[in-house]
Amino acid sequence: MRTVWSEANKRRLLRRFWVALAQAQHEAGLVTAEQVADLRTRQDDIDIARAAEIEREIRHDLMAEIRTFAEQCPVGGPIIHLGATSMDVLDNVDALRLQRSLELLLAKLSGLLSALATRIQAEADTPAIAFTHIQPAEPTTVGYRLAQYGQDLLMDLAELQRVRANVRGKGLKGAVGASASYTQLLEGTGWSAAQLEASVMQKLGLEAFTAATQTYPRKQDWLVLNALAGLCGSLHKFAFDLRILQSPPIGEWSEPFGAKQVGSSAMPFKRNPIAAENIDSLARWVAALPRVAWDNAALSLLERTLDDSANRRFALPEAFLITDEILGRACQLVEGLRIWPGPTARNLRDYGVFAATERVLMAAVQAGGDRQVLHEVIREQSLVAWQALQTGQPNPLAQLLTEDARITSLLAPAQVTELLDATEHVGDAPERARLIVQQIEAATAS
Repeated sequence: MRTVWSEANKRRLLRRFWVALAQAQHEAGLVTAEQVADLRTRQDDIDIARAAEIEREIRHDLMAEIRTFAEQCPVGGPIIHLGATSMDVLDNVDALRLQRSLELLLAKLSGLLSALATRIQAEADTPAIAFTHIQPAEPTTVGYRLAQYGQDLLMDLAELQRVRANVRGKGLKGAVGASASYTQLLEGTGWSAAQLEASVMQKLGLEAFTAATQTYPRKQDWLVLNALAGLCGSLHKFAFDLRILQSPPIGEWSEPFGAKQVGSSAMPFKRNPIAAENIDSLARWVAALPRVAWDNAALSLLERTLDDSANRRFALPEAFLITDEILGRACQLVEGLRIWPGPTARNLRDYGVFAATERVLMAAVQAGGDRQVLHEVIREQSLVAWQALQTGQPNPLAQLLTEDARITSLLAPAQVTELLDATEHVGDAPERARLIVQQIEAATAS
């Protein structure tokens, strides 16, 4: 990703555009084969130091690169950039970088999904207490919880694929998008500006927007950054949940922690979730960038204003570099994630029994009981059990219900005990978790 957004790669892509333009203009009879060959020979011989020297004098970065290239090409130099305006070059180069960056993210996201599918499959049947409002709720399975992240990431994968498939360059449309310079240049050649554009874009492997102003529609940047922010939002949730579950009072999950890793300068015992916190910190920054792209699109007045130029030089590379980093860290978390059976079973034992009272309620009603009366009985005894837990005692709810005559008049104590085993009260969570695994496998097969 750093290579894609490097200054060296940008300048190579600029020269790739100029060579493609010269080749198409040769096909139209405007320039000679020798001029094209001269440009192609020096295409990769970038000289950033020389370009910077020229830029300090003329204060125009693209013209500095043109002059640097022209100095290297005594034959082809005079026809570099013929008929073009700066954004014909820069916006097509940016589109090429968007394409390649999205491809890199898609590959890394597919790898993350595959790693996650492995963990989902392994934990599909592992019961655990679920939490709503960050309070113990009913049981779920560890695999089904992981499957929620997998499902979110599948949506992100589809959105990134859609955005990648729709990336377009500006094409060759000149200073205001009307292709006037190319139309004049091509008079008498039998070529139209649209034909020249098609030839250049075919050489670049890029489609062009049908209409453009001096730039390609800045809405494209917004769509791309929105997709990246959406992906980072999914990974933020995963990392945030991990931070909660790693807290010792819950203690069910933890991120990898090296044998010599230091968690705190002041407290040697700390195992802070620094990787998950890092993901959440970086994701917040990516989440803020679509607003910049929104302004660039909404405030680009008439055929173009320049107030998008400076911030795009930061926003686009930063969004991709940070998202790439987040994906890498998330993959490490998924592959190294520790699921601790002791705390998982403890929390299910202490809190799952509350949820399992629903099974007792249904069975007692089926045995002839009054649903409203039984609901009140279970509520009363649950409050007593919660009070005991909050004073540090073991959960007494199972004992309270097996000794309550209003329950045992309908169900045998042994049956009540069996029904209060929450490990079996996970519904179809395992099956649904495996369905997500199948969807991941199908989506990443190619």
